[in-house]
Amino acid sequence: MYDAPQRTLKQSVDWKLVVCYLLLVLIGWINIYAASHAAEGASMLDFSVRSGKQFVWILTSLGLAALILFVFNPRLWEVISVPTYLFVLVLLVAVIVLGVEVKGSRSWFALGPVRFQPAEVSKIATSLLLATVMSRPGFKLTQPRGLLQVAAVIGLPMLVILAESETGSALVYLGFVFVLYREGLSGWVLVAIGAAVLLFVLTLTASPYASALVLIGMVGLFYYAHAGRLKYWPWIEGAALVFLAFLPKLLALFTDFAPLTALAAISGVMLLYLAWKAMRRRDRVLWVAIAAFLVGVALIYSTSFIFNSVLQDHQRKRIEVLLGLKEDPAGVGYNVNQSMIAIGSGGLFGKGFLQGTQTAYGFVPEQSTDFIFCTVGEEWGFAGCLAVILLYIFMISRIIIDAERCRENYTRIYGYCVASLIFMHLLINIGMTIGLVPVIGIPLPFLSYGGSSLWAFTILLFIFLALYRQERKYF
Repeated sequence: MYDAPQRTLKQSVDWKLVVCYLLLVLIGWINIYAASHAAEGASMLDFSVRSGKQFVWILTSLGLAALILFVFNPRLWEVISVPTYLFVLVLLVAVIVLGVEVKGSRSWFALGPVRFQPAEVSKIATSLLLATVMSRPGFKLTQPRGLLQVAAVIGLPMLVILAESETGSALVYLGFVFVLYREGLSGWVLVAIGAAVLLFVLTLTASPYASALVLIGMVGLFYYAHAGRLKYWPWIEGAALVFLAFLPKLLALFTDFAPLTALAAISGVMLLYLAWKAMRRRDRVLWVAIAAFLVGVALIYSTSFIFNSVLQDHQRKRIEVLLGLKEDPAGVGYNVNQSMIAIGSGGLFGKGFLQGTQTAYGFVPEQSTDFIFCTVGEEWGFAGCLAVILLYIFMISRIIIDAERCRENYTRIYGYCVASLIFMHLLINIGMTIGLVPVIGIPLPFLSYGGSSLWAFTILLFIFLALYRQERKYF
């Protein structure tokens, strides 16, 4: 019997990904020291200050990485995915009752001087179970049963995290949509998510009437694209939308009738006609378009309730400042303004290590944690920011490339989970520091200060490296 030759350690491990991880961790440690040295006035290895504590977390993370990569059996992760997920769910619920409150969020366990956030570990547990469920024989994402299973795996921890007032960590879970898209979910789901965000923002910044017009336009294009009627009908719909856009002005000239009421009446008549047409022709696409329109209308009318009753006061203020509805440079907008000043003042190559004035004088709160990127921008400039972003792009693309090389569905799906989570953290965190995303408090992977985050992302990444190594052992 012929035995396939075994690859060497050098051949089976993706060392480029390991080096990328080490570089990001090193950059993070240097900038954590830069962000806190003026206030703490100690050396980088002083274990009583943040840079020293982070060094300890780095060493322990490297130990964890070595155990995962060289000691633990990679098959273990699939075996323990269900009990791990259930245990983490229990922790997420327990922290609401037993945890300590930090900045309005009860999401931390305090173990003496050490604090632990279950939400960070939940991303690992969800990724493991998602890969387990979706790699089972006979699983089909396009079937209702498969879709419900996936929705439960992702949705349960997400809802509990929302109950902890950890909106940022919950939003990261939306990144799993990219995994589902790779495994066969329709791209229209991504379009629907983008459309929902657009309608929410439009309703807040413009009016429900404007949102309704945009909704009509989007649903119409969806139907015409699927029905193959893009030649003439979009022009007819465009003319109708122009008329509806001027309808409030026309009504104001002749009557006191509310424009939104008039639009609702017109839409109601059209919906009845389209429903009759869909029933007569057995047109499934038209039924989907009608359902999408009704869901969109429900979202428009629920925007006020979500914004005023579901979101917390500080979240509402941050969104209002971000969208330009309010100006509060000394209040909720202070962090973002100071962060943008710090990044902008860095210029092309930065002010130099430990030379950042915004950083040295502590103008940016949470600069070693959520706003660590503005330290990079001020002291290392545009070149430093670009280098960090390119490292993340390399890491994410490398994970995806490795995942596509894998023969086992489990490894591929888990790899996409890792890439999606890192991407979402990168997108939200950097968007937050430059004023494109509301301040929702999530760390920058491998760079931000904190043991929970560094451990969680190290475990997340090196489980994938271990699974990849297992597959690449043999030719």
